[in-house]
Amino acid sequence: MRRALALARGVLYTTTPNPRVGCVIVRDGQVLGEGATQPPGGPHAEIRALRDATERGHSVEGATLYVTLEPCSHHGRTPPCVDAVLAARPARVVVAMGDPNPQVNGRGLAQLRAAGIAVDVGVCVDEALELNPGFVARMQRGTPWTWLKLAASLDGRSALHNGMSQWITGPEARADGHHWRARSCVVLTGMGTVLADDPQLNVREVTTTRPPRKAVVDARYAIPENARLLDGSEVLVFTARSDPAKAERLARRNVQTILMPGDQPQRVDLDGMMRWFGEHDVNEVHVEAGAGLSGALLSAGCVDELLVYLAPMLLGDAAGMVRMPMIDHLDGAQRFEFTDFTRVGADARLRARVAARWQALRQGLDGAPR
Repeated sequence: MRRALALARGVLYTTTPNPRVGCVIVRDGQVLGEGATQPPGGPHAEIRALRDATERGHSVEGATLYVTLEPCSHHGRTPPCVDAVLAARPARVVVAMGDPNPQVNGRGLAQLRAAGIAVDVGVCVDEALELNPGFVARMQRGTPWTWLKLAASLDGRSALHNGMSQWITGPEARADGHHWRARSCVVLTGMGTVLADDPQLNVREVTTTRPPRKAVVDARYAIPENARLLDGSEVLVFTARSDPAKAERLARRNVQTILMPGDQPQRVDLDGMMRWFGEHDVNEVHVEAGAGLSGALLSAGCVDELLVYLAPMLLGDAAGMVRMPMIDHLDGAQRFEFTDFTRVGADARLRARVAARWQALRQGLDGAPR
């Protein structure tokens, strides 16, 4: 199963909106075939592994098939994988996690068991979920898994009062951040960042054939038409202001304008934006924004995980990482659970997530009743 997980990690940047899945077929300690899910429309991991076994001259009858996600049992872009597995007649199938897709959700496992194949579920389930939190979130709750990237000094400052912030962290931390951009489906920022930094929002430190889409929260629809991120790649602009003429001009440059007014004037409905993402096959959202949008997303409950890069410096009286309403008691604090601490060059990377949301994703994936 750990080899299957490694195969799934190898397609981390390419499979979305499909999950990242790996498969290994073994008999008597010998690997007969292995494979990982290909980009949308391509074969899934089980099909790749079965084909690999055939190309090696092996029959998999009576073998054990290890796969990081329950074999699908519905017709999507490809036929059901469970049919191919049944036809190959392995003796046993070991699954890391059940498929939360309502079109599958245990049906694949049931078909295998009905055919007399031994099935085990829940082997390395946590590692499998780490590879696919966005897919599971979209299937279970209809919204993507969203992390907020922050870069700050040890005293939590992200920019000087004159706006200077480049660069608080070192080149290794910035390169590491591009890995998180590359694995996401969407890189999201706000108009404050566009106006202050004119970012490209692309992936420059990681080679990928599927760059993420770019998205901007732009309530007043003020995005400059010469902004660097408008480079011909797909851009989503969420706004509260209608301007059909501008929308038409931008559409010719591969920019989709989504009118998403909130319940307050000149505000974008952030919850609605996350639901829109879920409806449009977005699994993971990577946020790189200023203190205003970062705080607004946190206040709206749209952030599942924090990705914080800390530089070993103190900036004193400078701008904070997020701007949120003042609270009078610690009971009102937003709380996260640390999950990782890693040294990245001269800096440190901290990961923390909302524990209850992670547990909600985790529930039932090991085959237990939901």
